[in-house]
Amino acid sequence: MREHGGTRSGGRRGQAERDAITVEIGYALCSAAFAAAVVFGAVAGPALLFALPGAVETVLVRGGGVLAGVLFAVRTVSVLVRFRRAAQPSQPGRTSPDS
Repeated sequence: MREHGGTRSGGRRGQAERDAITVEIGYALCSAAFAAAVVFGAVAGPALLFALPGAVETVLVRGGGVLAGVLFAVRTVSVLVRFRRAAQPSQPGRTSPDS
């Protein structure tokens, strides 16, 4: 017997819930990758476009890489945590008045 939506008593998720989680993970990864690319381009871009001294170029490229990596992780986690909080209603079985 198939169940649509919600969770079964055994703790299994319905297809709609699995689909929502999959979409949210995809959104988190894509938005994090975009934000990281923008930050890397903003920080390391001048080093890649202009002839700068070796030490300055190295600092900008490495700093941009580190910032991009940290931003990617923070953005991914924040989107997924926000989704998890939004998926748990304060009163199970009831919708909020805003919906």
